[in-house]
Amino acid sequence: MERWRGKVAIVTGASSGIGAATVKALASAGMITFGLARRVERVEALKDELPEDARERLHALRCDVTKEEDILAAFREVEQRCGGVDVLINNAGVARSSVGVLDAKNTQELRDVIDTNLVGLALCSREAYQSMKKRSVDGHIVHINSILGHKVIPMNTLNVYPATKYGVTALTETMRHELRMAGTKIKVTSISPGLVRTEIIGNSGVLNDMPILEPEDIANGILYVLGTPPRVQVHELMIKPVGESLG
Repeated sequence: MERWRGKVAIVTGASSGIGAATVKALASAGMITFGLARRVERVEALKDELPEDARERLHALRCDVTKEEDILAAFREVEQRCGGVDVLINNAGVARSSVGVLDAKNTQELRDVIDTNLVGLALCSREAYQSMKKRSVDGHIVHINSILGHKVIPMNTLNVYPATKYGVTALTETMRHELRMAGTKIKVTSISPGLVRTEIIGNSGVLNDMPILEPEDIANGILYVLGTPPRVQVHELMIKPVGESLG
């Protein structure tokens, strides 16, 4: 991570779970870290969990990734304050697991999942790439995907969540080809965790009794892929808890 010290990272969905663990890890590793979230006060509160020297490197920006104007404003502010972004962690995600694909009057819930997990990720990636290209930066874009982006498990509460995660898998490959054909050395990586103890799974006793990862496990995976040499492209990293049988 030494080459990223003093560089700028943006993390979406930074108020809890994987996003919160990631902004703390990146700031502690020396990166100027912008945590994007709707609940911006929760990102600010994370400073209290950091060593004193890392607190000044964490910044909170209000952003709803389902709103393009929020995304544009956030990237514009990062550019004005720090010149641009070097690393993007696309972490924001929702599941709406109480609603099925075929349930009546579920249109808004389905749109929320698609707009957050897929469209927001694409727009943030676009803005990060434009920032990197303008400054000739060999940056890194990381998508927090899911094992459900590779296999649909037999549950009736997944709605379009697996479809969006399959979309993230496809977008990772699409972006990799675009970046290669553009002659850049910008990396793009998909990280696909198994079950992680986050707000997405809620307080489900059944899920919490299964083998489960902690958000810090995924943050450590992010540090690993960022820490690889410039010649190494980690395209897909799947992280599962020991004993998991979901995929």
